[in-house]
Amino acid sequence: MTLQQRPWLRHYPPGVPATLTYPEESLVQPLIRAATAHPDRPAMLFFGKRTTYRELLDQVQRAAGALAEMGVRKGDRVAIMLPNSPQCVIAYYAALWLGAVVVMVNPLYTPRELKTQLSDSGARHIIVLDIMYPKVAEVRRDTALERVVVTGLAEYLPFPLSLVFPLQLRRQGQLVRVPSAPHVTRWSELLRQAPLSEPVPVNAREDLAALQYTGGTTGTPKGAMLTHFNLYANCVQIGAWLSEFKEDHFRVLAALPFFHVYGLTTVLNYTVFGGGTMILIPRFDINQVLGVIRRHRPHIFPGAPTMYVAVVNHPRAREIDMSSIQACVSGAAPLPVEVQTAFEELTGGRLVEGYGLTEASPVTHANPVWGHRKVGSIGLPWPDTDCRIVNPETGEDVPVGEPGELLVRGPQVMKGYWNKPEETAQTLRDGWLWTGDIARMDEDGYFYIIDRKKDLIIAGGFNIYPREVEEVIYTHPAVKEATVVGVPDPYRGETVKAYIVLKEGAHVTADEIIAHCRHHLAAYKVPKLVEFRDELPKSLVGKVLRRVLLEEELKKQADQQRQHAG
Repeated sequence: MTLQQRPWLRHYPPGVPATLTYPEESLVQPLIRAATAHPDRPAMLFFGKRTTYRELLDQVQRAAGALAEMGVRKGDRVAIMLPNSPQCVIAYYAALWLGAVVVMVNPLYTPRELKTQLSDSGARHIIVLDIMYPKVAEVRRDTALERVVVTGLAEYLPFPLSLVFPLQLRRQGQLVRVPSAPHVTRWSELLRQAPLSEPVPVNAREDLAALQYTGGTTGTPKGAMLTHFNLYANCVQIGAWLSEFKEDHFRVLAALPFFHVYGLTTVLNYTVFGGGTMILIPRFDINQVLGVIRRHRPHIFPGAPTMYVAVVNHPRAREIDMSSIQACVSGAAPLPVEVQTAFEELTGGRLVEGYGLTEASPVTHANPVWGHRKVGSIGLPWPDTDCRIVNPETGEDVPVGEPGELLVRGPQVMKGYWNKPEETAQTLRDGWLWTGDIARMDEDGYFYIIDRKKDLIIAGGFNIYPREVEEVIYTHPAVKEATVVGVPDPYRGETVKAYIVLKEGAHVTADEIIAHCRHHLAAYKVPKLVEFRDELPKSLVGKVLRRVLLEEELKKQADQQRQHAG
C-alpha cells in the first residue's frame, strides 16, 4: 500500500516508525532477559507480596519440569483456569517453556461452557483455582483431561492474609476440600520439581503460543490460533506506540483479566517484555483498585470503559493522588467521551481509545497517547498494520468517510480458528482479517467504529448503530452506564431499547431520556423503550453483553404472548 493509501502514517507521533523489527523467538525469551538484566526487580506484586524476576524464572522452570514429568510435550494444550495471580503468570510461562499451547479459561465459566472449551481444545492438563475445582471434576470424564493441578490464592498471600483468607472462604461457604486422587496434583508439588534449564525451541511464526477463545458475545466461542510471533509482535507494537514513555522501571495495574487476550497482551506479555512490574488484582473491585493506586503508584492502567466509569464515579476518588498514572488505553468496548474527560481531569494522565479483537492478538489501532487524537475515534492503525473499509457484500473499497466492514492485515493477525476451516476461510481472505465491525476512515486516516455488523439494528428499513445512540444517552448528566439493543417489533421489525444505569442519587424518567435523545438524534434512532437497571450484564473484561439482554427480552415477549393466548 502507498502513503496515499496509508494516510495515517502522516499523523504518527515523532518516534513511532511506520515499520518495526520483530524478533522470531519464543515468548519466554523476554522473561529470561528480564531475569538476567533485573534479577532483583519485582516482576509481580500480589497484595503487597513481591516476586522478583529471579524468583519468577526459577518457579517457571520448576513448574515446567513438573509438567514435563506429567507428560506435557510441545504442541500439547494446557488449560489455565485462574484469576490474575502469581500462579497464573507462572503456569503461563511454564507451558510456553515446554512449547505447549496455553488455553486460558474464564474462571467464571459454568460446567457446560468449560466442557465446550476443553473438548474443543483437547487439553489434557489444567491448572485451576481450588474453589473452581468442582466444575472441573464435574466435566473431567467427558473431556480429554488427564491431570488437574489445584492451587489456592492463599499460597501467595503475605502473612497474615495467608491465614485470614481461608477463614473468610470458610465463613462464606466457599472453602473447597479437594480430594486426593491419582489425577490431582497440588501446586506446591510442582515447585519442588528440579528446574528445566533450557526452554523447548519453537518456530515463532508457525508454532502456537495460545488458543485464545473469542468472547462468545455473539455466538459460540472459537479458538483463535495465536503464534509466538503474533503475540510478540503486538508487544513490540505497544512499545513503539509508547515510545515517549520514559519510565525505565514501570508499574502496570493488572486489573484486566489475563484469560482475556486484551489483558494477556497489554498487561502480562507487555510488562515482562519491558521488564516492568505487574500489580495483580484477581477481580476488579473499585475499592481495591483505588487502594492499589494509592499504595503502589502504577504508571500504566490498561482497562475497559466500565473500569474508568467506576473510578470517576467513586465518591472518594478525588481524595486519592492518582498523578502517577501516565498512560491508559481503553479497549473492549466504546469509550464515552465524558468518561475520558473526567478520568484525565482526575489523574492528569492520558486516556485514549484503542481497538482490537481476539483474532489480532488483540490490538490493531489506538489514538496517539502523546499526539493528536480525535474524539470518538479508535485512532490510527499501528505500525505494519494495514486496513481497508469495504462493502461487506462485494468486498470493494468504499470512498473515504463512508461506512463499511473493517479489514485488517498485520503481523499480529492469527493463523486461523482451531479445527474450524470453514470459519477460517470466511474470516481470513487473501491475507485480510474480516473483523465483522462496521467502521469508517476519515481523510487523515483516523478510524471510527460505528458498530458490530451483528449488532446493527434495522428498524422500519433504517440502519441504526447502537454506539451512536449510546453516545447521546451518555451525555445526559444522570446516566452512569447505558447500552442499546434492537428488540423485535411487529411493525418496525426491530425497535430501539435502551438499558440504563443511573448515577447514585440521580433521578430521571424514561420520557426525559427519550426527549433528550430526540433533541440530538433523527426520529428513527430515538429509543422507543427505556429500562432502568441497577447494573448491566458484562463479561469479566467489562464488555456489556447485549446478547444476554436480547435473550431476556425475547423470553419476556414469549411469556407475554403465552399469557395473552391463555
